[in-house]
Amino acid sequence: MTDLDRDGAPSTDPLREPFTPGMRSNPPELTELTRSDEIVPQVLIPLEDVKTREFVQEWRNAAYNCYSSGHKFCREVCPVVIETRNESYSPTAFHANVVGMERGELTVEDVAADYVNCTQCGACELRCPNTLFTGDFYRFRTRTVDVVKAARALAVDSGVHQEGYRSWNARTAERSHEPVLGETPVGQDTVRDWADGLDIPIGGETILFVDCEAAFYRTSVPRAVAQVLQKAGYEFGLMGEQWCCGGPAAEMGYVDQARAFAEHNMASWRATGTKRILVLDPHDYIAFTEDYPKYFGADFDLEVVLIVELFAEMIRDGRLVPDVPVDRAITYHDPCRLNKRKGIWKEPREVLRAIPGLRFEDVDRVTQWSYCSGAGGGLAVEKPELTAAISARRLSHAGALDVDTLVSACPWSERPLTEAGDDVDIDVLDIHELLATSLGIDGGGSRGETGDRRFAQVRSGPPGRARRASGEPGTADGSEPGTADGDG
Repeated sequence: MTDLDRDGAPSTDPLREPFTPGMRSNPPELTELTRSDEIVPQVLIPLEDVKTREFVQEWRNAAYNCYSSGHKFCREVCPVVIETRNESYSPTAFHANVVGMERGELTVEDVAADYVNCTQCGACELRCPNTLFTGDFYRFRTRTVDVVKAARALAVDSGVHQEGYRSWNARTAERSHEPVLGETPVGQDTVRDWADGLDIPIGGETILFVDCEAAFYRTSVPRAVAQVLQKAGYEFGLMGEQWCCGGPAAEMGYVDQARAFAEHNMASWRATGTKRILVLDPHDYIAFTEDYPKYFGADFDLEVVLIVELFAEMIRDGRLVPDVPVDRAITYHDPCRLNKRKGIWKEPREVLRAIPGLRFEDVDRVTQWSYCSGAGGGLAVEKPELTAAISARRLSHAGALDVDTLVSACPWSERPLTEAGDDVDIDVLDIHELLATSLGIDGGGSRGETGDRRFAQVRSGPPGRARRASGEPGTADGSEPGTADGDG
């Protein structure tokens, strides 16, 4: 067992800071799992299928690391298990399946459908004592997110498809190279329409990468981001031909497609001399900081900058000064891929606390134990009803606070959260838009059908619980929504 601090030095207090797997400062000794570090002697049952044999050899240590520990705390933080109480969908079961395959008792055909039931939020890994005490009592952290991605990839390679995944990825590859949930028209001829009238050049040293959900459905988000950058005097351009980051395809197991998208984007960046990528979507951030380095190794030498961190820095050094009050009572929704996967939770709160007029309730679950929206990991593609239930649960927690607004930093989470917000009379807004408003920027663009409908409702009088309890117009307990201009 290796007892290391974050900088690789001998640790004196391993509990002084929670371990987050994706933290950029982690030494590789605390994150890598190799085949040579064998936990349980391999069971010598010959597996005829080469793909299954290679999968088992790659992930058996991670599986036994979970299976042999006996801890099952992950169930109580897994959004899918909390909602379904189905043991077959638990992180423990996902690892046990690998053990079953090693022993020849299960095939990927038997269990592929179970692996759909994961948002890849990473809560299970954080709650597992194997991760909590990584570098102290345990040699390895739990690797459930990676095991789920690998199991889905094995299924696709073996010709076992989930119909929603197959259709979603086929439409993306064949028609547009840009996916988006629902029936919104998408394509390369419209991928930059969100920037109409903003006079942003194509190419350059710094590129703003806009995810598909924001580029085609939540266009008010990239418009707000672009105008805040312009207000701060920050130079940037747009990609010549932008394809999907490939992250969703990788999460669903379509690895070849994900890599093809990545290779296209990499070639485009090389062609325009790009050295830095600005990212507003947490899913893109995961793809660029975890998937792309695996695809390209040292050749991926581009700097990846998360917009919300950049905005926090700009506020800190005085380049941005929010001075227009925003009269809302809010709480913040931590996107799983920023918080649980990357340990980024301070900067969004720094941005929110700089906006005058906001009443900020942050007594909900925060940091690593925050709630999930259910929108990640392809769950919304195969099981939209389960995503909706998880989002409804998330909004019910927000409804217990004295707030009228839930603020998120993830475009993909906003659609199900906004739909769930209808039932508890809570708006769902994007943090970048909120900052733009406080900077006096009227960004324009669309929040999508659901978001625009909520945003158009009357917002007046007392906030949060008091307004909902009063049954005022525009509340879940009151009369029909109003149609006043603005948000009141």
